[in-house]
Amino acid sequence: MPVISTSSSPLIPALILLLSLPVLFFFVAPRILPPRQISISLPDELDDLSLFHKAIAMDSANFSRRPTHLPAAKSHLSASLRRPKIAFLFLTNSPLHFAPLWERFFANVTPKHYNIYIHAYPLVKIPPPEGVFKGKIIPSKRTQRSSPTLISAARRLLATAMLDDPSNAYFALISQHCIPLHSFNYLYSFLFDLGRLSRNLEFSSYIEILDNEPTLWDRHALMVIKDRKLWRKFKLPCLNVDSCYPEEHYFPTMLSMQDPNGCTQYTLTRVNWTDSVNGHPHTYHPPEVSPELIYRLRESNSSYSYMFARKFSPDCLNPLMEIADSVIFKD
Repeated sequence: MPVISTSSSPLIPALILLLSLPVLFFFVAPRILPPRQISISLPDELDDLSLFHKAIAMDSANFSRRPTHLPAAKSHLSASLRRPKIAFLFLTNSPLHFAPLWERFFANVTPKHYNIYIHAYPLVKIPPPEGVFKGKIIPSKRTQRSSPTLISAARRLLATAMLDDPSNAYFALISQHCIPLHSFNYLYSFLFDLGRLSRNLEFSSYIEILDNEPTLWDRHALMVIKDRKLWRKFKLPCLNVDSCYPEEHYFPTMLSMQDPNGCTQYTLTRVNWTDSVNGHPHTYHPPEVSPELIYRLRESNSSYSYMFARKFSPDCLNPLMEIADSVIFKD
């Protein structure tokens, strides 16, 4: 019986190649395939639902204690507007590079007018915040750009703020690349003008159309954490990851469906999208920082000024601090 030489058989190399394919795929796939989105685990989803239910219950309890002689809407807002607060919701996956600038922003401001909450990426080692940021980090989950995890983080911040202090009447979501364009007093006076409050208790929210930084009044914040229907759609994996930014479209979509007349269609955050790269807006660098830039970023087509701006690189801190008192906070 003839003996087949394994060295000359064409089947052996083919078999070796076939067996090596899984190993090759393991090493090569991460380089050629798009990054996998972080999914929202069931335990994380249940934790969020529990938090949302507590915030909704707290809001309902505060609402039920209104005086019987006042209309429901007026009384609901009047409880928090006796001394309304702005809730600053910082969403970050890195240290707060502009913390010194924000410290200057909050300097000499009574804590009775604001609260701070920080959602920090738990897998990144962030130095413990100091000053006004000390002790402000909330229980946080993993997040990833272009994924519904950022929506979850924003809703988590909103619910935490609502549960923490019923006086939080306005909510501003701030990224680590965002800076203030005016002083705190200027912002507070604009939002809580007593003359406007006496005439109209139903204010419109300012929503980013192509950004993940909404600024909401309390009634809209409640809508966000109550939402289940639209969230079921937005938390699904994207078919095209390269052009998928659910965190940028969830808030304007949800509010335009539930309260189309309650949003201004404008924003208080100035963002330069003319030079966007891979879904990122133009990033300002130190040579661009000047008083003229701040004045230009404040300009708006509406009757009000922009209050915040992004996106600034971390090394812009020093030039920004140099003009903080003379330009940024000199209204």
